[in-house]
Amino acid sequence: MLFALQMAAALAGAMGVGRFVYTPILPIMHAQAGLSDELGAVLATSNYAGYLAGALAGVVVPGLLWSRRTLRGGLVVVVASLALMPLTAAPELWIALRTLGGTASAVVFVIAVSSMARALRGESGYLLGWGVGGVGAGIALSGGVLHVLPDSASWTNAWYLSAALAGVLAAVAWSVRVPGPAAAPESSPVPDGCSGRRRVFVVLLVVYSLEGLGYIIAGTFLPAMIASVGTAGAGSGVWAIVGIAAAVSTVLWTRLGQGVRLPLLLVAALMLQAVGIALPALWPIPVMAVTGAVLFGGTFLAITGMAARIGDSTGVAVAMPLLTTGYSVGQILGPLSVLPVLDRGYGAALLVGAGFVTVAALVAVQLCREDGPRSRRS
Repeated sequence: MLFALQMAAALAGAMGVGRFVYTPILPIMHAQAGLSDELGAVLATSNYAGYLAGALAGVVVPGLLWSRRTLRGGLVVVVASLALMPLTAAPELWIALRTLGGTASAVVFVIAVSSMARALRGESGYLLGWGVGGVGAGIALSGGVLHVLPDSASWTNAWYLSAALAGVLAAVAWSVRVPGPAAAPESSPVPDGCSGRRRVFVVLLVVYSLEGLGYIIAGTFLPAMIASVGTAGAGSGVWAIVGIAAAVSTVLWTRLGQGVRLPLLLVAALMLQAVGIALPALWPIPVMAVTGAVLFGGTFLAITGMAARIGDSTGVAVAMPLLTTGYSVGQILGPLSVLPVLDRGYGAALLVGAGFVTVAALVAVQLCREDGPRSRRS
């Protein structure tokens, strides 16, 4: 239990705050720092490019996945990248800091999720949901902190508070022990034979990459869209709802999915996410914004947990770094793919994101044809 909680704290600091706090800060910087839509998208993309670099590092140097020293270094870099953002107004330095922070957050992510996927099996498998849910807890904490800031608060204060929050979470995770890699998976819940395992992994990689492409559009522009029809505070409030839903979703999906094949759950989660992304774009009213936030937040971490389990079951040694690499490529392309429609408003961008996630769900149906794993409390 302590291991899962400490890994949850690491993910909360590096991902929930380090990566995703930019989303509720974006409308504040638009209003106070003169940040343009184009530069906002570039900053988002630079973070995703850094995330890709960190994921690739796990593929090229697999030993990084099992190093507590690397985990600690990643947490330190994340906190520093947040704290340095308000010390400059130079776009080039902002881009560099968000790139560096993205790299560090990816390293922490692949270490934490790979470790939990291997260490938390059998009767302890349900704890993986709690661990991955740390990302949602970090999103909720950072969104909540920013939501209660007075309207007169400076955008610089938002970054400082975020750095402080990430620092506290990093301190909680500091002493966690990173286990060594297992020699082989305990079971073979995917088809026997190398060709069957490769086929499952390739399909999963396509699905997870498309998910990264679609989900990140909502993850970047959902609060900004809400703020554009309301206030900056409304955007951060919706983001807090996303975080709360994400924090509890992994456990709820575990309970709901007892005895159900993971590929079926994956398809269901993807379809619900697509609906959640589209709702506030089609009907930009408060009730749809909240509903969309709950559906979006309630699925994206569950999808990550399902992908981690299915990927680990294929026996691919660096499954999580490879999946994260595909996810990262999708995240880089996501904000760029909607640049041509941003002049029509953020709603158009969200509809594009919903389309990508729908395609991911359709591809994931292929996984249901395989003799895939069942949930069984994990």
